[in-house]
Amino acid sequence: MAMMEKKSIKDIDVRDKKVIVRVDFNVPLDKSTGKITDDKRIRGALPTIRHLVENGAKTILVSHLGRPKSGPEAKFSMKPAVDRLSELLGQPVVLAADVIGDDARAKAAALKSGEVLMLENVRFHKEETKNDPVFARDLASLAELYVNDAFGTAHRAHASTAGLANYLPAVCGFLIQKEIDLMGGALSNPKRPFVAILGGAKVSDKIGVIENLIEKVDTLIVGGGMAYTFMKSQGCTIGSSLCEEDKLDLATSLLAKAKEKGVKFLLPLDNVVADRFAADAEMQLIDSKCLPDGWMGLDIGEKSVELFSEEIRKAGTIVWNGPMGVFEFDRFAVGTREIARAVAESDAVSIIGGGDSAAAVELLGFADQVTHISTGGGAALELLEGKVLPGIDCLMDKNARRTFAAGNWKMNLGIPAKAVKLVEELKSKVTDATAEIAVGVPFTALPAVMEACAYTNVKVAAQNCHDQDSGAYTGEISARMLSEMGVPYVIIGHSERREYFAETDESVNRKVKAALNWGVRPIVCCGESLGQREAGETFDLLRQQISGALAEIPAEKMSFITIAYEPIWAIGTGKVATDEQAQEACAFIRGLLAETYGQTIAAETRILYGGSVNAKNAAGLFAQTDIDGGLVGGASLKADDFSVICHAGN
Repeated sequence: MAMMEKKSIKDIDVRDKKVIVRVDFNVPLDKSTGKITDDKRIRGALPTIRHLVENGAKTILVSHLGRPKSGPEAKFSMKPAVDRLSELLGQPVVLAADVIGDDARAKAAALKSGEVLMLENVRFHKEETKNDPVFARDLASLAELYVNDAFGTAHRAHASTAGLANYLPAVCGFLIQKEIDLMGGALSNPKRPFVAILGGAKVSDKIGVIENLIEKVDTLIVGGGMAYTFMKSQGCTIGSSLCEEDKLDLATSLLAKAKEKGVKFLLPLDNVVADRFAADAEMQLIDSKCLPDGWMGLDIGEKSVELFSEEIRKAGTIVWNGPMGVFEFDRFAVGTREIARAVAESDAVSIIGGGDSAAAVELLGFADQVTHISTGGGAALELLEGKVLPGIDCLMDKNARRTFAAGNWKMNLGIPAKAVKLVEELKSKVTDATAEIAVGVPFTALPAVMEACAYTNVKVAAQNCHDQDSGAYTGEISARMLSEMGVPYVIIGHSERREYFAETDESVNRKVKAALNWGVRPIVCCGESLGQREAGETFDLLRQQISGALAEIPAEKMSFITIAYEPIWAIGTGKVATDEQAQEACAFIRGLLAETYGQTIAAETRILYGGSVNAKNAAGLFAQTDIDGGLVGGASLKADDFSVICHAGN
């Protein structure tokens, strides 16, 4: 849950600031009139927009609408959403003619406090879905702060959902905050018994969800089309019901895993079957163990409703994703309706996970009787699956100094297959770590490790970058290249590079600026040699290195920077600074930051200790007041050891 404890608009001062807000105004339109047929998504964003207006922000809204294929299309203009928002807000909302063009820039520049501007459809630019860093940077240049309030797109790493956070201080709006509090809270700390209800057509759509929920719930109820694959795997005949033959072994293994974990795994006892898939099909009620040939299950039966409802009535927390049958046909909506009724009448915290289950609850009239209906089908599903959502993960942590365990592999595991093998082993060991985790891998392994770490709590760092974007710098890797790959972190000014490659404070500073310019977050290293320490030069050297590395770096960029103190005499030597020595140096660095940027920024900047950090000493080091984690060398090459370090801040 620590990775989802994010700052919200209540945590920042927005007065007179230009704030760009990602909203989800992808509303349904009548094909003939172009009028909005359901304004629920616009209404959902109103609390955030009103907060910004009432607190004097200059609000810039960005959203997509529909699926434009090749640039601007009039039928996908944001104008209908702007018109409706103006009515709901009771004030004019200006529509820009473009997204990052001259009109958008002019109208953004002219905004006054309390006014609202809507940019045109962000998907008129193909760069949006590619999370193109140039496009994201241009979009960010319109504002000073970023607010994400579009949970429905939070599972997409697009320019307007995740890319903006690489350039602007980023927080969540009230809509995403509610999703984090309720859905995230239900998964991490549920009131028990915890009951999950899954429906829908295919097991394959929800394998990850089932595997994740088996680790968390007390009871798992499965209905809908996916139930028939499980039933057949248990020897039942299912007639012509939907079945994924290639998932029968998987279904058996999931049932076995649930039994091993002590989780009740409930399947339908009876089914309403039909002779064909049609609203007016002939139907009958059949026991689940023997569905006749030529008949297909389209709903759960009375015994199933009673069994499922009994578990629901006992629940402390309920999460529901997917209908129990073909609820679009009224005759086969009874099971879904009765489960919705049971959920609505329960005393549990009840969360409907978006998509078809949300549509069913609303269609059947129970929307006002459940705790929460998620605003994002795909995002809710991925959250239930245990995936990290890019549009939330990118936001600033509530605890700006959440423990950070950053590994530095140096010239090890450069073969992609070997690198991925270690990462896969590590991922399985740190799913419950509260620390932020990153692995600094060789350039040769970056693409493979990036893919392996997607949607997980393990991030990736490069070990260096060049300060120029392009040119005849044979063998060098630019910050722009890293940005285009989506690499979030880069280690800069490592003491070994200072020693072996004669890097200076000035060259480190140029690299820091290049990284920030391309939305890559620098881990800036500093530290002294043994001779310098023995000569009493440590603090003078740290002052020189920190002031040099951060020269001309504006205060608003400091939230993107991590400092790593790494005494050269403790790197790769087996020696380690005592807890007191490490704390003394890190406290001094924090004091230097306070001199330059003020106490608030200094208090929120993460400072790591690096230098023979291992599984035995990490907890003691990380417990020090001014140490917020570690830059870890050799121990990061062993999944068991590094996982202990990643948990040291728990």
